[in-house]
Amino acid sequence: MRQNHYVTKQLANPPQSRTQGQNQVSQKISYWNFSRTLAIAFCLLGLTAASSTESKTKDVVLKIGIVQRFGEQPTAKLQLEPTKGDRLKLRFKTGNREQTLVTQNPLKLEIAMQALPQAAVEEVLVLGTYRTFETAEDSAQKWRSQGIEVEIAQPERWQVWAKRDIYNTPLLRRLLLQGLQASDRNTAYLDTKISQKLPRVSWVINGKRYSRNNVRISSDKNLIRVNKSEKPENARLYAGQMNLLPNAYGTFTLVNEVPLETYLRGVVPNEIGANAPAASVEAQAILARTYVLRNLRRFAVDNYELCADTHCQVYYGLNGVSQNTDRAIAATKGMVLTYQNQLVDALYSSTTGGVTASFSDIWNGEDRPYLKPVVDASMNIWDLSRQNLADENNFQKFISLQKGFNESDWDLFRWRKETSLEDITKGLQKFLQVKKSPYSKFKTIEAMSVVKRSDSGRILELAVKTNIGVFTLHKDEVRSAFAAPISTLFYIQPLNKGKSSLWGYAFIGGGFGHGVGLSQTGAQNLAKLGWPSAKILQFYYPGTQIKILSNEIQF
Repeated sequence: MRQNHYVTKQLANPPQSRTQGQNQVSQKISYWNFSRTLAIAFCLLGLTAASSTESKTKDVVLKIGIVQRFGEQPTAKLQLEPTKGDRLKLRFKTGNREQTLVTQNPLKLEIAMQALPQAAVEEVLVLGTYRTFETAEDSAQKWRSQGIEVEIAQPERWQVWAKRDIYNTPLLRRLLLQGLQASDRNTAYLDTKISQKLPRVSWVINGKRYSRNNVRISSDKNLIRVNKSEKPENARLYAGQMNLLPNAYGTFTLVNEVPLETYLRGVVPNEIGANAPAASVEAQAILARTYVLRNLRRFAVDNYELCADTHCQVYYGLNGVSQNTDRAIAATKGMVLTYQNQLVDALYSSTTGGVTASFSDIWNGEDRPYLKPVVDASMNIWDLSRQNLADENNFQKFISLQKGFNESDWDLFRWRKETSLEDITKGLQKFLQVKKSPYSKFKTIEAMSVVKRSDSGRILELAVKTNIGVFTLHKDEVRSAFAAPISTLFYIQPLNKGKSSLWGYAFIGGGFGHGVGLSQTGAQNLAKLGWPSAKILQFYYPGTQIKILSNEIQF
């Protein structure tokens, strides 16, 4: 769920796409220190393989970062409110003593910049910057295999850091950096920040101002409204409790502790749409449940589990809940999608463009046997075994097809965007600067070409010839490097616009998002054709099984 823009046309409740992903199937939970978390989860669930969904399923409590970097702006404010007739309880420590405050009034959390007696230096050794968690995690695995301890962070883009509690002195960080530079690993760099002031959180209750960086906030009714703006209509209602915690970037995260099934009430309507056909909503509920349980490790560096935006799953609390989605969540309670008794990588996106992608078409890492190219149509309109989309001619013919697909009536099934060379150059330079690439200093683009495609037609390599040399963009990098394409399922066409020189390029393609796994648009069409949720999931994830969550299922 990574896209920044949202398009509506013919679906009453269009889906939001996400790029989300999970760990390698072979990864062990103990490696991520999840054994304790999962043991608690299974105790809470109290399930066996034969458990019924109605009688024995109990909720796992999740930790969702709903405001991730509070304090980036010194004027930032957050307002938390109880519901009518309720009150907020704040718990925090004063010295070694826990203090509790109670108020019926709205609570305004503000940022106060605290002057330091001497400058504070915060430094991390960044080993790489990436568009997605999946790519960052693959990179982290490679570093670990070479004996370098790392951690994954998201100060803005995803990054892999040399682990701070291991490389905890300037000398150790510089020795590691020198060793990496000596082996021609030029992506690593020191990110050093010197601060004269640091943000602290403060609030006023009964005329007295308090300032603490760790605050636990609850209410008698277990409901809290959160507003990041000055407009009352922008407030969102959340179930559960809130924790305000320091994060790894010198700011703070507001974390919602919420039961799993309640969390799904805030995800499913914002992903598939409140008025989507019942079978597609049930399929979405099973995937969303599977996804969150498989992804508890994403924000370990910041002491919570999952975010609330398109880098994870879109979660807006209880705003937008509906009877339709609540029925689907209840009907599938405790159900997850598995492959050989393991939770699947429950990836899904808005629109595939007519064919789903393999995991390795988008990210580095091992392929999943249940995530492979599937023509997104209810009838046989294209034979991938005979007309492989890795072939450029086949691919362009496929993109020219409009009818017969599950997504044919959706705006983003096919698209074309023309972009000038000037705009392409600016976007590429910015992308390469973030990556600390030496090619960021190029001045002009002389040519671009798709070098390699996957069997699903996704771009694996795109070469860019510049005045200082040729560099190659890989896989999902092309969506970061160019503003025009909203998937990697496209081809490029040089444009002169009546000039003797190159004016720019047309990006011609299909789909919205990474295209791996279920298409939210396609699933709705299949549901309208009468397909049940189990058949829809089997179509997009061949060889998988729906099971009730139990201690036999591996995370």
